[in-house]
Amino acid sequence: MRNSIIISIIGVILVCVSCSEESPSEIHGGPKLLFKSGFEGEVYIDNTAYPDNEDYRYLKGTDSETGFSWPIDILGASESALHYIDDDKHQAVQSEIQTVMGHNGDFTKALYSIEHYEMGVTQCPYEILNIQEGTKDLYIKYWMKLDSESLFQPDMWRAIFEYKTKDYEENGSKGFRLIAFIYTDDDGIPYWHWQGDKDPENPVWEIDNRTVPVPVNKWFSTEFYWHWSEGDDGRALWKINGQTIGEHYGPTTRNSRPIDFIILTQIYGDANPKHQWIDDIEIWDGIP
Repeated sequence: MRNSIIISIIGVILVCVSCSEESPSEIHGGPKLLFKSGFEGEVYIDNTAYPDNEDYRYLKGTDSETGFSWPIDILGASESALHYIDDDKHQAVQSEIQTVMGHNGDFTKALYSIEHYEMGVTQCPYEILNIQEGTKDLYIKYWMKLDSESLFQPDMWRAIFEYKTKDYEENGSKGFRLIAFIYTDDDGIPYWHWQGDKDPENPVWEIDNRTVPVPVNKWFSTEFYWHWSEGDDGRALWKINGQTIGEHYGPTTRNSRPIDFIILTQIYGDANPKHQWIDDIEIWDGIP
């Protein structure tokens, strides 16, 4: 009898130890981490100019701290990359991985982008492409640091993140775009703008936030979350340093179109010159 009791106690202890090694998400079925990287280790930009690929440049390598590899392949995506557009042979806009002082006060690697001038719609986004599962919830967080010069020019705009569904066109169609901006008013004071639209001139909804300050020359965290839906249960949330910039409840698509691609990071707008750093990207299938 005594041996049976001892064996039972040992079994309970082993079960408890096993449970303690599981993460909270594994125990409670919480959100799953899909991707995480701070560009550490051997992560690099492949600057090979591949033929017939619209000047996409691929981030490659495995992050030595997180174990996740580039390019990002969440939601069945493939061929995700930096996309140089109207770049004047990479003179108007450039991107590289730099070692800088990070948001924790330690040296870190980060994605640096600079736009010197415009040549039409000059930009260099990191695009998550060829998404196959575009009806899923997603949560994205990363750290960002912006210059000061571009943020105080009167009546300007700067896009930093967006997604587009299939059949979204600039002149209006059946699709939908979710996009985050920094605007400046007539006095050159920057503020946040959060928008869902069916084309750039026709917002379905829009939110301005002049209460949460736009950080200048300092790191800040930015978080995006959406529940893809064409109904009232849809949700689009944007936070800066944990403070809500805008939260919309309602459709996050149109005509049931799935997400086509995600512009994870972006340097684009009419205030130039401008530059930024991006670090410590996390992507989850729900709010962690």
